[in-house]
Amino acid sequence: MKKYAFGVDIGGTTIKMGFFSTRGDLLDTWEIPTRTESGGSYILSDINDAINKKLEEKQISKLDVEGIGIGVPGPVGPDGTVFKCVNLGWDIFNVEHRLSTLTNLRAKAGNDANVAALGEMWQGGGKGYQDIIMVTLGTGVGGGVILGGKILAGINGAAGEIGHIPMFDDEPDACGCGKHGCLEQYTSANGVVRITKRYLNEHPEEDSSLRAMSSFTSKEIFDEAKKGDAVALHMAEEVGTLLGKALATIACVVNPEAFVIGGGMAKAGDILLNSIRRHYKTYAFHASRETEFCLATLGNNAGIYGGVRMVLENEE
Repeated sequence: MKKYAFGVDIGGTTIKMGFFSTRGDLLDTWEIPTRTESGGSYILSDINDAINKKLEEKQISKLDVEGIGIGVPGPVGPDGTVFKCVNLGWDIFNVEHRLSTLTNLRAKAGNDANVAALGEMWQGGGKGYQDIIMVTLGTGVGGGVILGGKILAGINGAAGEIGHIPMFDDEPDACGCGKHGCLEQYTSANGVVRITKRYLNEHPEEDSSLRAMSSFTSKEIFDEAKKGDAVALHMAEEVGTLLGKALATIACVVNPEAFVIGGGMAKAGDILLNSIRRHYKTYAFHASRETEFCLATLGNNAGIYGGVRMVLENEE
């Protein structure tokens, strides 16, 4: 195996890049802007330029680089074909082939949430496990499925779309995906705020410190729950119930060793994690009831770690 590899995580605003040893040491990290104009036609060439610049800076030859692993914010098939990335302006094409042609390096691509899950399994909160489900609780709800140490992408790269598990048939508001009643609508950071505002409107008789705020975030809801606010505690339990039930359903299909919980909302800590774990045990099939729950540890670097891990998979 060669000495070095690059991990790349494409976001809607910036592209996070990491330069690694193939032992898993992060040697350098930096970001470049994501230029989405002209149908995202500049993105891969900008990545190529950034890699060439870094190699020149480090005085390292491409002969010493194992390859590039890249996480993409959209569905990616097992052969590296991107099935449209609306946020980047990309249509359907093989990102691995195009990036490899540009850089003259081996390239591997995957959905960004799946790649982040792979990173957490390799060097993060899921280290030591080979079968994990990562759940990312942020603006939306993302997920990644790792089985036998490898990403389960699905035929169109859509495996792990945990946020779009249907939960309620009578939800009047539409999810960003166009459906109604998706898990994401209740358990993402935006979703928690939405359902809390709905609850306060429907229960005007209940006192809550949240009413004194002109607006509030999911962090403030969990902060108030920790202080004992009854409405905030109720909403924390509601989120834990829905996530526990959804993860118990997933466990019936996948039976993972561990769930790794990440994203900004995971910073709520035990008040959220304990609620998820408790309700999971209520709903889980008996053989899956003792599944471990871990917090993600790599933060925004999970995607670049996972990118490198993809490159190394076929070389071990």
